[in-house]
Amino acid sequence: MLRDRIRFKPLMDKITDADAACVHIQNGTNVFISGFTAGYPKLIPQALVRRAEKGERFRINLFAGASTGDAVDGVLAEAGLVSWRRPYMSNRTMRNRINADEIRFKDDHLSRLSSQVRDGGWGRAHVAVVEAVAITRKGHLIPTMSVGNTPTYVREAEKIIIEISSETPDLEGIHDIFIPEDPPYRMPIPIYRSGDRIGKPFIEMDPQKVTAILFSREEDSCAVFTEPDTVSRRIAEHILDFVEHEIKRDRMPSFLPWQSGVGDVANAVLSGFLENDFFHTIDIYSEVLQDAVLDLIDMGKVRAASGSAMTLSHKARTRFFNELYRYKEKIVLRPVEISNSPEVVRRLGVIAINTAIEVDIYGHVNSTHVMGSHLMNGIGGSGDFLRNGALSFVVTPSTAKGGKISAVVPMVSHVDHNEHSVDVIVTEHGLVDTRPLAPRQVAEAVIRKCAHPDYRDLLWDYYQRAVRGAGGHEPHILAEAFGFHERFMATGDMHSR
Repeated sequence: MLRDRIRFKPLMDKITDADAACVHIQNGTNVFISGFTAGYPKLIPQALVRRAEKGERFRINLFAGASTGDAVDGVLAEAGLVSWRRPYMSNRTMRNRINADEIRFKDDHLSRLSSQVRDGGWGRAHVAVVEAVAITRKGHLIPTMSVGNTPTYVREAEKIIIEISSETPDLEGIHDIFIPEDPPYRMPIPIYRSGDRIGKPFIEMDPQKVTAILFSREEDSCAVFTEPDTVSRRIAEHILDFVEHEIKRDRMPSFLPWQSGVGDVANAVLSGFLENDFFHTIDIYSEVLQDAVLDLIDMGKVRAASGSAMTLSHKARTRFFNELYRYKEKIVLRPVEISNSPEVVRRLGVIAINTAIEVDIYGHVNSTHVMGSHLMNGIGGSGDFLRNGALSFVVTPSTAKGGKISAVVPMVSHVDHNEHSVDVIVTEHGLVDTRPLAPRQVAEAVIRKCAHPDYRDLLWDYYQRAVRGAGGHEPHILAEAFGFHERFMATGDMHSR
């Protein structure tokens, strides 16, 4: 019975339904929700939409850990109920409303969020709405498939609404909850290996703040991962071959932990370890763990996998739940300020792999905006890892839109990561290690090795004219730097006409 999940008996009288619980959320309420690609509340958003459908006019400020499913971002955006949204999001409806300036959005490095909430930078934490699998005998929370910023949200919230998930088994023991001291009293975070546990298996909570408890049978939206295509596999092969080459030549140690972003390319990179005999066992220190991590654990190739959330396909999710006893020995889920901590990432020497929308010939990266103006998603934790990793890869297919867009351009239309944060640029055509190269050498190598053959002549022509006409350290023709983008917006194709 779900009631057995509430082991702190004084909270039994807080059990109610979503319509009664959501009265604690009114116009202008700052709502802090659990969720980091998974583990987000589902019932309260639906109840808020029902209120709006009955004619009530109100809007909320919505703060999460990162992206959520359509059951949160989608339904609330569609109903016009969100005034502010922070931080990362990836929902189509929310994205359209943000780009139409109907919802205000502030992008943030995920590692910084919790401390900003604690110091009041995001305003008062009026209500925290969190998903959990259980409440302990002392009144603390056991999260579901993500941790994110939830420990800080629960600590700072004036009121707490809890959704107990029946679709998630009791995950007690997989979480490692640690909130560091804030400056000027912050001490080093004592993680020395990916699998180190330094906190508690639950989120500490003041039971007196709990205003409502709901029982939920709603599932997370499961990720859909396709089999790695030729492009993804080739990118993965380039990365693994390069790292193997560096290790064999004693230019890096063989036991550095790996991080990869979310998506098919990232999943393909991790899947590449399955057939690679050089990498016998690896550590993973990442923010989101995907299907391939379970496959690697099954093959005995993972010593430990640390993250802040698990984003699994339906098939992998079922496998994970059925064999939870085995996976719990290898997997640790932490708050995002720990999983993405720049200090820990740098000290462990993480190998970071993150995706881009486009890169330019000098190594600057746009990972969030299409054609410079339209938000696709937030920066997420990519900056936390790219800037602080021992070796940072930025990966992208060389083209998009059936070849009508080149992912390698003269100048990126929006900068998320500058050349100083990026070590290696990878497409399916090749890889460029920018570390020993001056900017002009980077440009020539990126055009030759990473750009799609259909665009190499255009890029080379631009670069050569920039060298002759402008000169300088990083030659550009300012009047033409965004010529690829302008062509696409005028004709629907970056190729010259």
